[in-house]
Amino acid sequence: MKVKHLLGETTKNAPSDCTIASQTLMMRGGYMKYMANGIYSLFHITKRMTRKVENIIREEMDRIDGQEVMFPVVMPASLWEESGRYQSIGSEMTRFVDRNKNPMVLGMTHEEAAVHLARNTANSYTDYPFMIYQIQTKFRDEPRARGGLIRVREFTMKDAYSFHTSQEDLQQYYDRCLEAYRRIFFRAGAKNCISVQSDSGMMGGSVSHEFMLLADCGEDTLALCPACGYRANMEAAACVVENEPSTVEPLQKVYTPQAKTIEALSQYLHLDEKTLGKAVVYQQNCDDQYIVVFIRGDLEVNETKLRNYLGKEIHPAVVTPECGIVAGFIGPVGLTKSARMVFDKSLQGMESMVCGANEVDYHYTGINLKRDVGEVEYVDVAKTYEGAICPCCGKPVIQLKHGIEVGNIFQLGTKYTKSMNMTYLDKNGEAQYPIMGCYGIGVGRLVASICEESHDDYGPIWPMSIAPWQVQICNLRATDEHVNEIATALYETLQSRGVEVLYDDRDIRAGAMFADADLFGIPLRIVVSPKTCERGAVEYSLRDKSEKGDYPIEQAADQIEEKVKELLAVYNV
Repeated sequence: MKVKHLLGETTKNAPSDCTIASQTLMMRGGYMKYMANGIYSLFHITKRMTRKVENIIREEMDRIDGQEVMFPVVMPASLWEESGRYQSIGSEMTRFVDRNKNPMVLGMTHEEAAVHLARNTANSYTDYPFMIYQIQTKFRDEPRARGGLIRVREFTMKDAYSFHTSQEDLQQYYDRCLEAYRRIFFRAGAKNCISVQSDSGMMGGSVSHEFMLLADCGEDTLALCPACGYRANMEAAACVVENEPSTVEPLQKVYTPQAKTIEALSQYLHLDEKTLGKAVVYQQNCDDQYIVVFIRGDLEVNETKLRNYLGKEIHPAVVTPECGIVAGFIGPVGLTKSARMVFDKSLQGMESMVCGANEVDYHYTGINLKRDVGEVEYVDVAKTYEGAICPCCGKPVIQLKHGIEVGNIFQLGTKYTKSMNMTYLDKNGEAQYPIMGCYGIGVGRLVASICEESHDDYGPIWPMSIAPWQVQICNLRATDEHVNEIATALYETLQSRGVEVLYDDRDIRAGAMFADADLFGIPLRIVVSPKTCERGAVEYSLRDKSEKGDYPIEQAADQIEEKVKELLAVYNV
């Protein structure tokens, strides 16, 4: 491919709305074009890369006995009504009515389609286990599209679905998928990708992992233990605390004027926030019932954990005068019975604490929950924090890092097969529900994430395994017959040997040509100029600036080919 024939243009400056490095560099390099919020057209250079990622994914999915299929983008709403998700998923799913007045949806995920495909087909236990996968465009009406291809509304994704006759069989296959995912991300050149325990969210299921590429721009917060290797998404990370020993004290009501916040109360009473109880109020979406979470004063509520515990969607409460809740002075003693109380584990073992008295300008000291409230259930609904106690090894060394989710895997159980009445006959001729797993990877997001972790101020530094081309030849004097002859002959020879080459023979300044080459991010750059030809060589350099030198003209094609093989071998390609 010649640069002068490449559709798209490079620019010195990115659009003003670019917020992260990968978006900035890929917009400047002519990788994609904005069409609408969270929707981009991809130029040839990006398509070459996504195709390589897809091929790596296919090879690894086929390696664990995956069968590639294709599901429809448009599905009847009735399929989603069977699973119950037509009602439970909100505005992220696009719903419409076709010309025959049939309710339809755009696929944002394909569990229902996978069950539909296998239902009434895999009828006997002898048909199991199996895994089907696709690589396809999906649409999710993401309300927070940002960062170019990092968070979009329309995206290409590999999603896979496995079906099993036992939990043990699912676990064995799940472990195989974990290893396959590690190979995929390694081969794609993601240097800092880790798997973490995660929350299953709308997917359902009991066990799930996310693959996170560590990056400062990542929206996900991860809890990591450097001592034992514990890793979890903030949404799923256990929060373990130790309370200072305390004694039972009498319950007393004290005057605390204007002390509506933990900070104000701590200052007024000259007490550590860890000895105070904080009340955070929510309402359930389904019925607006008030949910009051009591938690240690220095901690925050993890809303994902709270949703999972309640089994209901929630929103921050609107506290009205008639609801019986006294904002800023809420406590568990004498709280209105119309509100449901939830007690975080951080309060367990606190024999005496301070909390609101449900009266303006008053708090109780000496609250003992067992004595003053009765037997309560303690649940973990708190966010972990930097320096928290690791739930595995017990050391207070938890670190919080940011990451970009590039893949996820879930053990779904029978959530979909049972709701959609998919069964098979076991050895005894009895009907059973298959157990499912599902496994996803965002293709475009992975490419952008690799750019995010591997770039400099001038452009991406693509790994050889997914780079748009393997070699770029820069002809610095295309008007010079001798230089042009050497550069063109090298280009044609490498192409004939199957080496992927981008050839720049434009009549432009060397600085402009190198600036474009940096934006293309191709691993191996070859420069042919009057000076190199005078010394009987072409100059080579690696995009990461780790190596530079000369290849004799007569041996250049052989040495370039060997260097490409060497760089590919790093990624087991």
